[in-house]
Amino acid sequence: MATVRPFKAVRPKPELAAKVTAHPYDVMNYEEACEMVKGNPYSYLHVDRSEVDLPPETDHYSQVVYEKAASNLHQMKKDGILLQEEKPCFYVLRQIMNGRAQTGIVACASIDDYMNNVIKKHELTRAEKEEDRCNHVDFCNANTGVVFLAYRARQGINEIVAKAMESAPLYDFMFEEVQQTVWVISCPDAIAALEKEFKDTDSLYIADGHHRSASAVRIGRKRRAQNPDYTGDEEFNYFLCVLFPDEQLYCMDYNRVVADLNGLSKDEFLSKIGEKFEVEKLAKALGNDAQGKTDVQKKHTFGMYLDKQWYLLSAKPGTFNADDVVEQLDVAILQKNLLTPVLGIGDPRVDKRIDFVGGIRGLKELEKRVDGGAAVAFAMCPTSMSDLFAIADAGKIMPPKSTWFEPKLLSGIFVHELR
Repeated sequence: MATVRPFKAVRPKPELAAKVTAHPYDVMNYEEACEMVKGNPYSYLHVDRSEVDLPPETDHYSQVVYEKAASNLHQMKKDGILLQEEKPCFYVLRQIMNGRAQTGIVACASIDDYMNNVIKKHELTRAEKEEDRCNHVDFCNANTGVVFLAYRARQGINEIVAKAMESAPLYDFMFEEVQQTVWVISCPDAIAALEKEFKDTDSLYIADGHHRSASAVRIGRKRRAQNPDYTGDEEFNYFLCVLFPDEQLYCMDYNRVVADLNGLSKDEFLSKIGEKFEVEKLAKALGNDAQGKTDVQKKHTFGMYLDKQWYLLSAKPGTFNADDVVEQLDVAILQKNLLTPVLGIGDPRVDKRIDFVGGIRGLKELEKRVDGGAAVAFAMCPTSMSDLFAIADAGKIMPPKSTWFEPKLLSGIFVHELR
């Protein structure tokens, strides 16, 4: 039983929505963020990456950065760039990318559901990243970014969403190549019906945003300790999310590029991987279709680009346990049977010899990296939503860099204040 509730959103003035909206804080570096805010005083990056407004030598994790974020958020409200909703509402967010739509519900989820594992996780968090978001939320007194949650589709929710989309949208604008449209659900009956539908939902799943959700829960618990008479109804008991039905979500491939062959010659390398994989030299290059889907769509097969040549690798019988929800993942098979024993990459989270390329960049990016100096690249079959759900249900953890969702949820369209 999941608790999902409406909230009094802080959101952009409609005519400024396209200028306020920004990429999420963690998909760019400092230099890219500085470039993105040039000539745009409305950009939400002044909150999410407030170091852009400070001297270049500023430590990005120092207190002054979080104080600047809070100050900028306050100023955007004071200047009328961001408005406060008068009463709690749900919202419907539809994103259309390359002709494919995904439609979710913007709401607040419960920190208790997170702690009680009604909201299920599949990824570990890194302490320094979690601490950064904790400080950001604490100083801003708000969930400044959204958590991407998934649920098993329900007809009742679909009907409520479809009804809301019959009204005039609150926002409708293009952000780069993705159409962003938002509708408000303010009718008390519709709100009550939506809350009931989620109460009848057994589990929610974090698709993206493990650090944001973990930090929100930490701050919620901190505020509870500071307010021992809390009732559970206070805003700090909830965090900002967008909930999508699994049937609409598209997880893209998350590919690998390795800097060298671990001292092996090309022939030695091919011989070694042939022990665990069938190796087929392809007559033509692998590619992506108009929807971004890669040619590698069959589980337990991998594209490999080496010395200007594409190969297809197929895992041999006995290389993995098909009954283990983690071991049967392609990212786990590649790591266990090739990256670690052949290329000497033990922990892909810290090894500097490996890099990860989201499927949104296409397979041409893998060719570019290898032709530009890297040794080899691997194109993965995308992880499925059923795999994600199965691993989370089993209480297990996916290997690093297993999922890449597109389109990304943007920042600045919604903010949830904690008091």
